[in-house]
Amino acid sequence: MDLGRLASEWLQDNNHYASIQDFVLSRLHKHVGRDKIKLKPKDVVLFGFGRIGRIIARELILQAGKGEQLRLRAIVTRSYSDEELIKRAELLRTDSVHGPFSGTVLEDFENKALVINGQTIYFIAAAQPEDTDYTAYGIEDALLIDNTGIFRDRNGLSRHLQAKGISKVQLTAPAKGDVPNIVTGINDIITNFETEQIFSNASCTTNAIVPVLQLIDDAFGIEKGHIETVHSYTNDQNLLDNYHKKYRRGRAAALNLVITETGADKAVAKVIPHLGGKLTGNAVRVPTPNVSLVILNLSLNKVSSKEEVADILRQASLFGDLSEQIEYSISNELVSSDLIGNSHAAIIDGPATILSKDKKSLILYAWYDNEYGYARQVLRLTKKLSGVLRLTYY
Repeated sequence: MDLGRLASEWLQDNNHYASIQDFVLSRLHKHVGRDKIKLKPKDVVLFGFGRIGRIIARELILQAGKGEQLRLRAIVTRSYSDEELIKRAELLRTDSVHGPFSGTVLEDFENKALVINGQTIYFIAAAQPEDTDYTAYGIEDALLIDNTGIFRDRNGLSRHLQAKGISKVQLTAPAKGDVPNIVTGINDIITNFETEQIFSNASCTTNAIVPVLQLIDDAFGIEKGHIETVHSYTNDQNLLDNYHKKYRRGRAAALNLVITETGADKAVAKVIPHLGGKLTGNAVRVPTPNVSLVILNLSLNKVSSKEEVADILRQASLFGDLSEQIEYSISNELVSSDLIGNSHAAIIDGPATILSKDKKSLILYAWYDNEYGYARQVLRLTKKLSGVLRLTYY
Protein backbone atom coordinates (compact mmCIF):
# COMPACT_ATOMS: atom_id res chain seq x y z
CA MET A 1 0.00 0.00 0.00
CA ASP A 2 1.31 3.40 -1.02
CA LEU A 3 0.59 5.51 2.05
CA GLY A 4 2.13 8.52 0.32
CA ARG A 5 -0.47 8.31 -2.45
CA LEU A 6 -3.28 7.88 0.08
CA ALA A 7 -2.10 10.92 2.06
CA SER A 8 -1.77 13.01 -1.10
CA GLU A 9 -5.31 12.11 -2.18
CA TRP A 10 -6.63 13.04 1.28
CA LEU A 11 -5.01 16.48 1.09
CA GLN A 12 -6.49 17.06 -2.37
CA ASP A 13 -9.98 15.72 -1.66
CA ASN A 14 -10.65 15.92 2.10
CA ASN A 15 -13.48 18.47 1.75
CA HIS A 16 -15.79 15.79 0.38
CA TYR A 17 -15.60 13.51 3.42
CA ALA A 18 -16.88 13.82 6.97
CA SER A 19 -13.81 12.14 8.43
CA ILE A 20 -10.54 10.44 7.57
CA GLN A 21 -12.24 7.12 8.29
CA ASP A 22 -14.90 7.77 5.66
CA PHE A 23 -12.21 8.76 3.16
CA VAL A 24 -10.11 5.65 3.81
CA LEU A 25 -13.11 3.34 3.54
CA SER A 26 -14.15 4.96 0.26
CA ARG A 27 -10.68 4.44 -1.21
CA LEU A 28 -10.10 0.95 0.19
CA HIS A 29 -13.58 -0.56 0.05
CA LYS A 30 -12.29 -3.24 -2.34
CA HIS A 31 -9.58 -4.18 0.14
CA VAL A 32 -11.29 -4.20 3.53
CA GLY A 33 -12.80 -7.44 4.85
CA ARG A 34 -11.73 -11.07 5.07
CA ASP A 35 -14.05 -11.95 2.19
CA LYS A 36 -12.11 -9.85 -0.33
CA ILE A 37 -9.34 -12.35 -1.04
CA LYS A 38 -8.41 -15.90 -0.14
CA LEU A 39 -4.92 -17.10 -0.98
CA LYS A 40 -3.88 -20.72 -1.41
CA PRO A 41 -0.13 -21.22 -0.79
CA LYS A 42 2.02 -22.34 -3.72
CA ASP A 43 5.07 -24.59 -3.37
CA VAL A 44 8.15 -23.33 -5.23
CA VAL A 45 11.25 -25.27 -6.30
CA LEU A 46 14.45 -23.54 -7.42
CA PHE A 47 16.36 -25.41 -10.10
CA GLY A 48 19.87 -24.00 -9.81
CA PHE A 49 21.41 -21.85 -7.08
CA GLY A 50 23.58 -19.22 -8.74
CA ARG A 51 23.43 -15.42 -8.55
CA ILE A 52 19.73 -15.10 -9.44
CA GLY A 53 18.74 -18.28 -7.61
CA ARG A 54 20.19 -17.08 -4.31
CA ILE A 55 18.54 -13.65 -4.55
CA ILE A 56 15.20 -15.28 -5.34
CA ALA A 57 15.68 -17.63 -2.37
CA ARG A 58 16.36 -14.66 -0.09
CA GLU A 59 13.26 -12.85 -1.26
CA LEU A 60 11.01 -15.91 -1.07
CA ILE A 61 12.05 -16.42 2.53
CA LEU A 62 11.77 -12.75 3.49
CA GLN A 63 8.32 -12.47 1.87
CA ALA A 64 7.00 -15.74 3.30
CA GLY A 65 4.93 -14.03 6.00
CA LYS A 66 2.22 -16.40 7.23
CA GLY A 67 2.87 -18.80 4.36
CA GLU A 68 -0.16 -17.68 2.34
CA GLN A 69 1.71 -16.93 -0.86
CA LEU A 70 4.88 -18.56 -2.17
CA ARG A 71 6.64 -21.26 -0.13
CA LEU A 72 10.18 -22.20 -1.09
CA ARG A 73 10.38 -25.95 -0.49
CA ALA A 74 13.47 -27.22 -2.31
CA ILE A 75 16.57 -26.25 -4.26
CA VAL A 76 17.98 -28.54 -6.93
CA THR A 77 21.71 -28.67 -7.64
CA ARG A 78 23.84 -31.00 -9.76
CA SER A 79 25.40 -32.71 -6.75
CA TYR A 80 25.19 -32.84 -2.97
CA SER A 81 27.63 -33.25 -0.11
CA ASP A 82 27.73 -31.89 3.42
CA GLU A 83 30.68 -29.72 2.41
CA GLU A 84 28.69 -28.29 -0.50
CA LEU A 85 25.76 -27.56 1.81
CA ILE A 86 28.06 -25.60 4.14
CA LYS A 87 29.44 -23.56 1.24
CA ARG A 88 25.99 -22.88 -0.24
CA ALA A 89 24.74 -21.80 3.17
CA GLU A 90 27.62 -19.34 3.47
CA LEU A 91 26.95 -17.92 0.01
CA LEU A 92 23.35 -17.34 1.07
CA ARG A 93 24.33 -15.69 4.36
CA THR A 94 26.75 -13.22 2.79
CA ASP A 95 27.01 -11.57 -0.59
CA SER A 96 29.75 -9.25 -1.85
CA VAL A 97 27.23 -7.12 -3.75
CA HIS A 98 23.99 -7.37 -1.81
CA GLY A 99 25.37 -7.69 1.71
CA PRO A 100 24.37 -10.04 4.53
CA PHE A 101 21.08 -11.95 4.59
CA SER A 102 18.82 -10.56 7.31
CA GLY A 103 17.81 -13.91 8.71
CA THR A 104 19.10 -17.21 10.10
CA VAL A 105 20.55 -20.00 7.99
CA LEU A 106 21.28 -23.34 9.68
CA GLU A 107 22.63 -26.55 8.11
CA ASP A 108 20.54 -29.71 8.63
CA PHE A 109 22.83 -32.49 7.42
CA GLU A 110 20.50 -35.31 8.46
CA ASN A 111 17.74 -34.08 6.14
CA LYS A 112 20.10 -32.65 3.51
CA ALA A 113 18.50 -29.26 4.00
CA LEU A 114 18.93 -25.70 5.16
CA VAL A 115 16.66 -24.33 7.86
CA ILE A 116 16.17 -20.69 6.89
CA ASN A 117 14.21 -18.51 9.29
CA GLY A 118 12.71 -21.73 10.64
CA GLN A 119 11.70 -23.06 7.21
CA THR A 120 13.17 -26.35 5.99
CA ILE A 121 14.47 -26.08 2.42
CA TYR A 122 15.59 -29.41 0.97
CA PHE A 123 18.69 -29.61 -1.23
CA ILE A 124 18.15 -32.20 -3.95
CA ALA A 125 20.85 -33.51 -6.28
CA ALA A 126 19.57 -34.27 -9.78
CA ALA A 127 21.48 -34.97 -12.97
CA GLN A 128 18.40 -34.57 -15.18
CA PRO A 129 15.22 -32.45 -14.79
CA GLU A 130 12.89 -35.44 -14.82
CA ASP A 131 14.86 -37.47 -12.25
CA THR A 132 13.30 -36.16 -9.03
CA ASP A 133 10.11 -37.27 -7.30
CA TYR A 134 9.25 -34.06 -5.45
CA THR A 135 6.20 -35.63 -3.85
CA ALA A 136 8.59 -37.71 -1.72
CA TYR A 137 9.46 -34.41 -0.01
CA GLY A 138 5.81 -33.45 0.48
CA ILE A 139 5.91 -31.07 -2.50
CA GLU A 140 2.76 -31.01 -4.62
CA ASP A 141 1.56 -28.95 -7.60
CA ALA A 142 4.74 -26.85 -7.42
CA LEU A 143 6.04 -24.11 -9.65
CA LEU A 144 9.66 -24.72 -10.62
CA ILE A 145 11.91 -21.75 -11.36
CA ASP A 146 14.75 -22.79 -13.65
CA ASN A 147 17.57 -20.27 -13.26
CA THR A 148 20.33 -22.39 -14.82
CA GLY A 149 19.77 -21.19 -18.39
CA ILE A 150 20.62 -24.68 -19.66
CA PHE A 151 17.15 -25.42 -21.00
CA ARG A 152 15.67 -22.61 -23.09
CA ASP A 153 13.06 -24.18 -25.38
CA ARG A 154 9.78 -26.01 -24.81
CA ASN A 155 11.26 -29.48 -25.28
CA GLY A 156 13.97 -28.93 -22.69
CA LEU A 157 11.80 -27.12 -20.16
CA SER A 158 9.00 -29.69 -20.53
CA ARG A 159 11.29 -32.26 -18.96
CA HIS A 160 10.67 -30.57 -15.61
CA LEU A 161 6.96 -31.36 -15.97
CA GLN A 162 7.79 -35.09 -16.14
CA ALA A 163 8.98 -34.92 -12.52
CA LYS A 164 6.28 -35.77 -9.97
CA GLY A 165 5.04 -32.72 -8.07
CA ILE A 166 5.76 -30.03 -10.72
CA SER A 167 2.85 -28.32 -12.50
CA LYS A 168 4.42 -25.14 -13.96
CA VAL A 169 7.87 -24.03 -15.09
CA GLN A 170 9.28 -20.51 -15.13
CA LEU A 171 12.58 -19.71 -16.89
CA THR A 172 14.78 -16.83 -15.73
CA ALA A 173 16.25 -16.22 -19.19
CA PRO A 174 14.94 -15.42 -22.68
CA ALA A 175 13.17 -18.48 -24.10
CA LYS A 176 13.41 -19.85 -27.60
CA GLY A 177 10.60 -20.94 -29.87
CA ASP A 178 6.98 -20.61 -28.80
CA VAL A 179 7.52 -20.28 -25.04
CA PRO A 180 5.82 -17.03 -23.87
CA ASN A 181 8.33 -14.33 -22.89
CA ILE A 182 6.63 -12.27 -20.19
CA VAL A 183 7.48 -8.82 -18.86
CA THR A 184 5.28 -8.25 -15.83
CA GLY A 185 3.29 -5.06 -16.21
CA ILE A 186 3.24 -5.27 -20.01
CA ASN A 187 2.04 -8.56 -21.49
CA ASP A 188 1.14 -10.48 -18.33
CA ILE A 189 -2.53 -9.53 -18.74
CA ILE A 190 -3.19 -11.05 -22.15
CA THR A 191 -1.38 -14.34 -21.52
CA ASN A 192 -3.50 -17.38 -20.67
CA PHE A 193 -2.00 -18.52 -17.38
CA GLU A 194 -4.49 -21.35 -16.95
CA THR A 195 -3.68 -23.44 -20.02
CA GLU A 196 0.05 -22.68 -20.48
CA GLN A 197 2.53 -24.53 -18.26
CA ILE A 198 5.85 -23.00 -19.33
CA PHE A 199 6.83 -19.33 -19.17
CA SER A 200 9.94 -17.23 -19.60
CA ASN A 201 10.65 -14.10 -17.60
CA ALA A 202 12.75 -12.79 -20.52
CA SER A 203 16.08 -11.10 -19.64
CA CYS A 204 16.96 -8.39 -17.14
CA THR A 205 17.58 -5.97 -20.01
CA THR A 206 14.26 -6.79 -21.69
CA ASN A 207 12.44 -6.17 -18.40
CA ALA A 208 14.21 -2.83 -18.10
CA ILE A 209 13.54 -1.49 -21.58
CA VAL A 210 10.09 -2.82 -22.49
CA PRO A 211 8.07 -0.79 -19.94
CA VAL A 212 9.88 2.38 -21.02
CA LEU A 213 9.43 1.63 -24.72
CA GLN A 214 5.75 0.88 -24.20
CA LEU A 215 5.14 4.24 -22.53
CA ILE A 216 7.06 6.19 -25.17
CA ASP A 217 5.47 4.32 -28.05
CA ASP A 218 1.96 4.84 -26.69
CA ALA A 219 2.55 8.56 -26.23
CA PHE A 220 4.64 9.49 -29.26
CA GLY A 221 5.02 6.53 -31.62
CA ILE A 222 8.42 4.94 -32.25
CA GLU A 223 9.60 4.92 -35.87
CA LYS A 224 12.93 3.24 -35.18
CA GLY A 225 15.63 3.13 -32.56
CA HIS A 226 18.85 1.71 -31.18
CA ILE A 227 19.34 0.02 -27.80
CA GLU A 228 22.83 0.18 -26.30
CA THR A 229 23.28 -1.78 -23.08
CA VAL A 230 26.11 -0.96 -20.69
CA HIS A 231 26.06 -4.14 -18.63
CA SER A 232 28.02 -5.26 -15.58
CA TYR A 233 30.21 -8.28 -16.15
CA THR A 234 28.74 -11.71 -15.44
CA ASN A 235 29.92 -15.24 -14.63
CA ASP A 236 29.78 -16.01 -18.34
CA GLN A 237 32.97 -13.96 -18.80
CA ASN A 238 36.49 -14.94 -17.77
CA LEU A 239 38.12 -13.46 -14.69
CA LEU A 240 41.49 -13.51 -16.50
CA ASP A 241 42.27 -13.90 -20.20
CA ASN A 242 41.40 -17.40 -21.32
CA TYR A 243 39.60 -19.29 -24.07
CA HIS A 244 35.92 -18.44 -24.57
CA LYS A 245 33.67 -19.63 -27.36
CA LYS A 246 32.27 -16.11 -27.87
CA TYR A 247 34.25 -13.19 -29.24
CA ARG A 248 35.94 -10.87 -26.68
CA ARG A 249 34.33 -12.52 -23.62
CA GLY A 250 37.54 -14.43 -23.03
CA ARG A 251 39.32 -11.24 -21.99
CA ALA A 252 39.59 -10.33 -18.31
CA ALA A 253 36.16 -9.05 -17.24
CA ALA A 254 37.36 -6.80 -14.44
CA LEU A 255 39.99 -5.10 -16.61
CA ASN A 256 38.23 -4.43 -19.89
CA LEU A 257 35.28 -2.83 -21.61
CA VAL A 258 33.99 -5.67 -23.78
CA ILE A 259 31.74 -5.14 -26.79
CA THR A 260 29.36 -8.06 -27.15
CA GLU A 261 26.02 -8.89 -28.68
CA THR A 262 22.60 -8.63 -27.05
CA GLY A 263 19.29 -10.10 -28.07
CA ALA A 264 17.34 -7.29 -26.39
CA ASP A 265 16.19 -5.73 -29.66
CA LYS A 266 14.74 -9.04 -30.87
CA ALA A 267 13.32 -9.82 -27.43
CA VAL A 268 11.33 -6.59 -27.49
CA ALA A 269 9.41 -7.85 -30.53
CA LYS A 270 8.27 -10.91 -28.58
CA VAL A 271 6.64 -8.65 -26.00
CA ILE A 272 5.63 -5.68 -28.20
CA PRO A 273 5.22 -7.33 -31.65
CA HIS A 274 4.66 -4.17 -33.69
CA LEU A 275 8.15 -2.91 -32.76
CA GLY A 276 9.70 -5.91 -34.49
CA GLY A 277 12.31 -4.83 -37.05
CA LYS A 278 12.31 -1.23 -35.83
CA LEU A 279 15.10 -1.61 -33.27
CA THR A 280 18.77 -2.54 -33.31
CA GLY A 281 20.85 -3.44 -30.30
CA ASN A 282 24.35 -3.98 -28.97
CA ALA A 283 26.03 -4.23 -25.57
CA VAL A 284 29.20 -3.33 -23.72
CA ARG A 285 30.22 -5.33 -20.65
CA VAL A 286 31.96 -3.10 -18.11
CA PRO A 287 34.14 -3.72 -15.01
CA THR A 288 31.41 -3.39 -12.36
CA PRO A 289 29.80 -6.38 -10.57
CA ASN A 290 26.19 -5.20 -10.66
CA VAL A 291 23.75 -2.53 -11.94
CA SER A 292 23.54 -1.85 -15.64
CA LEU A 293 22.44 0.99 -17.90
CA VAL A 294 20.48 0.99 -21.12
CA ILE A 295 20.61 3.89 -23.57
CA LEU A 296 17.56 4.20 -25.81
CA ASN A 297 18.09 6.30 -28.94
CA LEU A 298 14.61 6.64 -30.45
CA SER A 299 13.18 8.33 -33.52
CA LEU A 300 9.63 9.45 -32.74
CA ASN A 301 6.56 10.40 -34.74
CA LYS A 302 5.76 13.36 -32.50
CA VAL A 303 6.92 14.97 -29.26
CA SER A 304 6.43 18.51 -28.01
CA SER A 305 9.10 18.90 -25.33
CA LYS A 306 11.48 17.16 -22.96
CA GLU A 307 9.15 18.19 -20.12
CA GLU A 308 6.30 16.26 -21.74
CA VAL A 309 8.46 13.12 -21.87
CA ALA A 310 9.48 13.60 -18.26
CA ASP A 311 5.90 14.05 -17.12
CA ILE A 312 4.71 10.85 -18.80
CA LEU A 313 7.52 8.78 -17.27
CA ARG A 314 7.19 10.44 -13.87
CA GLN A 315 3.43 9.88 -13.72
CA ALA A 316 3.87 6.23 -14.69
CA SER A 317 6.37 5.79 -11.89
CA LEU A 318 3.96 7.21 -9.31
CA PHE A 319 0.57 5.92 -10.42
CA GLY A 320 -0.84 3.04 -12.41
CA ASP A 321 0.11 -0.41 -13.58
CA LEU A 322 3.84 0.27 -14.06
CA SER A 323 4.66 1.90 -10.72
CA GLU A 324 6.42 -1.29 -9.58
CA GLN A 325 8.41 -1.48 -12.81
CA ILE A 326 9.49 2.15 -13.29
CA GLU A 327 11.14 4.69 -11.01
CA TYR A 328 11.94 8.24 -12.12
CA SER A 329 15.05 9.91 -10.71
CA ILE A 330 15.59 13.68 -10.66
CA SER A 331 19.06 13.42 -9.11
CA ASN A 332 22.02 14.95 -10.92
CA GLU A 333 24.40 12.83 -8.83
CA LEU A 334 23.03 9.33 -9.47
CA VAL A 335 25.62 6.59 -10.13
CA SER A 336 25.31 2.84 -10.54
CA SER A 337 26.18 1.79 -6.98
CA ASP A 338 23.31 3.94 -5.67
CA LEU A 339 20.89 1.50 -7.26
CA ILE A 340 22.10 -1.80 -5.81
CA GLY A 341 19.01 -3.37 -4.27
CA ASN A 342 16.52 -1.23 -6.20
CA SER A 343 13.39 -3.31 -6.81
CA HIS A 344 12.26 -1.58 -10.00
CA ALA A 345 12.86 -3.03 -13.45
CA ALA A 346 14.10 0.37 -14.68
CA ILE A 347 15.12 3.67 -13.09
CA ILE A 348 14.86 6.56 -15.53
CA ASP A 349 17.71 9.06 -15.22
CA GLY A 350 15.66 12.20 -15.76
CA PRO A 351 18.46 14.81 -15.99
CA ALA A 352 20.28 12.73 -18.63
CA THR A 353 17.38 12.81 -21.11
CA ILE A 354 18.21 14.44 -24.46
CA LEU A 355 15.73 15.68 -27.07
CA SER A 356 17.06 16.81 -30.43
CA LYS A 357 16.33 20.33 -31.71
CA ASP A 358 13.93 19.02 -34.33
CA LYS A 359 12.15 17.09 -31.53
CA LYS A 360 12.24 13.84 -33.46
CA SER A 361 15.11 12.09 -31.74
CA LEU A 362 14.92 11.18 -28.04
CA ILE A 363 17.71 9.66 -25.95
CA LEU A 364 16.74 8.09 -22.63
CA TYR A 365 19.00 6.58 -19.98
CA ALA A 366 17.55 3.84 -17.77
CA TRP A 367 19.43 2.11 -14.96
CA TYR A 368 18.58 -1.32 -13.58
CA ASP A 369 19.87 -3.68 -10.93
CA ASN A 370 20.35 -6.60 -13.28
CA GLU A 371 20.33 -9.03 -10.33
CA TYR A 372 17.96 -7.81 -7.61
CA GLY A 373 15.62 -5.74 -9.78
CA TYR A 374 15.32 -8.64 -12.20
CA ALA A 375 14.72 -11.15 -9.37
CA ARG A 376 11.84 -9.00 -8.14
CA GLN A 377 10.32 -9.06 -11.62
CA VAL A 378 10.67 -12.85 -11.60
CA LEU A 379 8.76 -13.07 -8.33
CA ARG A 380 6.04 -10.71 -9.55
CA LEU A 381 5.39 -13.13 -12.39
CA THR A 382 5.69 -16.14 -10.06
CA LYS A 383 2.96 -14.74 -7.84
CA LYS A 384 0.72 -14.12 -10.83
CA LEU A 385 1.28 -17.62 -12.20
CA SER A 386 0.51 -19.03 -8.77
CA GLY A 387 -2.61 -16.97 -8.09
CA VAL A 388 -1.24 -15.54 -4.86
CA LEU A 389 -1.25 -11.81 -5.61
CA ARG A 390 -2.13 -9.69 -2.60
CA LEU A 391 -4.51 -6.77 -2.90
CA THR A 392 -2.55 -3.57 -3.52
CA TYR A 393 -3.15 0.17 -3.58
CA TYR A 394 -0.48 2.20 -5.34
